[in-house]
Amino acid sequence: MPAIKDWLNEATSQLIAKGIGTAKLDSEIILAHTLRRSRTYLHAHDDEPLEPREIEIANARLDLRLDRVPIAYIIGHKEFYGRLFHVTPSVLIPRPESETLIDELSQLINQLPAQTPPRLIDVGTGSGCLGITAKLEFPQLDVTLIDTSRPALNVATRNAVQLGATVQCLKSNLLDEYPFSASVILANLPYVDSEWERSPETEHEPTIALFAEQHGLALIDKLIPQAAAALTKGGFLILEADPVQHATIIERADAHGFRLVHRSGYTLSLRAN
Repeated sequence: MPAIKDWLNEATSQLIAKGIGTAKLDSEIILAHTLRRSRTYLHAHDDEPLEPREIEIANARLDLRLDRVPIAYIIGHKEFYGRLFHVTPSVLIPRPESETLIDELSQLINQLPAQTPPRLIDVGTGSGCLGITAKLEFPQLDVTLIDTSRPALNVATRNAVQLGATVQCLKSNLLDEYPFSASVILANLPYVDSEWERSPETEHEPTIALFAEQHGLALIDKLIPQAAAALTKGGFLILEADPVQHATIIERADAHGFRLVHRSGYTLSLRAN
């Protein structure tokens, strides 16, 4: 029977041959998940032989990774802001750059307009990582997770229950079905232009969560006037978009009464006048 180190070496070689830059890490994650052990355990017990069933399961997962299926879909979760979120191919995999939206919220939380309780909307919630994190970091918020996809809302609901976040879920096309005013809107909407170069892994993610027409701005353009109507005076719209899109978004938001508060990385913070 091959030992742990043998399987890791062979898996890493195969992933390198496919041009996967995280080959060693990915092979360790796959085997650790299969054995239900930590990666530290693998290194401490690298001479330990693997059982045939363990090899079969690990090889099946390796085959998925060789087909460029993202690791998060293979193991079923992704870390975001220090918490593990369940993910499926129905939702976009949370990205580290999206954590900046929560950082922005933390800077603005004491500037929210008077509202009891202050309402936060997470539009295009997907896995729920933004809205659920906001609720757990700032329990005083009344949080609603919105998505047009029922399977995505099912994933978000599961994450809310598992992480102990009391939130509402609403199926809606952007803010069409949201009946209240809000203090803050978080939005990581699809903003990728289908013509952009991108990782092969994105071929396995839901196109509805990635791409938008009009050079990636179609949905953001629709949200801006809706947000202007839904936010209370002085409320905040915190968006994620590619930096090349920021100038256009700021200009269009200005036409609807927003002013730029801050931008960092992929994140834009706008305040309703």
